[in-house]
Amino acid sequence: MIELIATVESIQQAEGLLEAGVDCLYFGQDEFGLRLPYSFSREEQAHLIKLAHQAGKKVSVAVNAIFHNEGIDQVPDYLRFLKEQEVDTVTVGDPGVLQKMKVNDLFIPYRYDAQVMVTSSRQVNFWAKRGAVAAVLAREVPKVELERLAADVTVPVEFLVYGATCIHQSRRPLIQNYFNYIKKTENVGRDRGIFLSEPRKGGSHYSVYEDVNGTHVFANNDVLLASELQTLADMNVTQWKLEGLFSPGENFVKIASLFNQARQQIEAGTWTEQLAQELEDQVRSLHPQVRELDTGFFLFDKDLVK
Repeated sequence: MIELIATVESIQQAEGLLEAGVDCLYFGQDEFGLRLPYSFSREEQAHLIKLAHQAGKKVSVAVNAIFHNEGIDQVPDYLRFLKEQEVDTVTVGDPGVLQKMKVNDLFIPYRYDAQVMVTSSRQVNFWAKRGAVAAVLAREVPKVELERLAADVTVPVEFLVYGATCIHQSRRPLIQNYFNYIKKTENVGRDRGIFLSEPRKGGSHYSVYEDVNGTHVFANNDVLLASELQTLADMNVTQWKLEGLFSPGENFVKIASLFNQARQQIEAGTWTEQLAQELEDQVRSLHPQVRELDTGFFLFDKDLVK
């Protein structure tokens, strides 16, 4: 069965996503999770978990930050809260979080998410033997490598089918350091819309922002794999991620609904190239006009991805 996993930016949007057919809501707070559309309070997170469970759906909470010592010391209390709320899974990339789970008897089923590092079946299976119930694959894995990887993994794997791709993160406040250097006071958050452009590449437009986890830089274009959904299903890559970081509001809910319809048709065996093209056109019409879409690294020659 194909599972749709979607980010959440508000309680209202979560209600819409559940109605649209999303199977798992993905959210958290900035102190523990990376690149979230919104940082929810614990009260709000408890409400979201209850909301999803009442709808017969699941939640996965982001605990995938890379923690310094002062940050990792706060993790047990957060895990205790999530365990009390009966969260379905958490995403984890830092082994320190797993150690905190172990020594504090706070195990929660986890989805291994080490960002760009998750590129091989051996790595996925290594963590599966240590309690991972799924793994979030790097968004840089091309089709040929994904097919080989998917054939050998022992747990489900998540793959991005729509949304933004982070290509670099630094714990350092790089943008703020720049503004400090030129002696200017500027907003460096996501709502500012800052981007980087390479001097000799006029078309380059890398979105960049800062938060409590440092500086995040994103690929020129967002991902849309409308034309490759059947291929993913045939590979048994059936956890599909919808990333709404730069795709806000009701339009993201409508996009989720379109992917739900596509999922149903694929499972029914009625999916066609024409329907894939219609999905592509509809998503493009709902996607923010200031952001372009392509297939990301999926169709790249494997030898070009280093």
